[in-house]
Amino acid sequence: MELSDYIPVLIQVFLALAIGAAVLFFSHIFGQRGPKNRFKDSAYECGLPPEGEQTARFSVKFYVTAMLFILFDIEIVFLIPWVLVYRDFLSQNLPILTPVLFFILLLVAGLVYEMKKGALKWEK
Repeated sequence: MELSDYIPVLIQVFLALAIGAAVLFFSHIFGQRGPKNRFKDSAYECGLPPEGEQTARFSVKFYVTAMLFILFDIEIVFLIPWVLVYRDFLSQNLPILTPVLFFILLLVAGLVYEMKKGALKWEK
């Protein structure tokens, strides 16, 4: 390998460092450490002055629902590579359907468990 083969990698590293430095520079200039004013220190609400208390509390159900969504979303992402290589495994006579069906069965069992525990009921 020659040194010219590494030029695209070096360009990418340089661009990553330059973008990181630019973000830090501009956040230092325009961020909270700049001159204080009442608009910069308040929460942004669609261009309108904020109303009510600024530390609104969310229900625990909101966080539980978000965590369950992330959990199942990540598990579904694990199925995407299987879908992409399924035809290759079939052409080589490799058994791939049984482990994937077991994985899906575990997902369904987890979903049924959550439904029985009432984790998906918003109003409780």
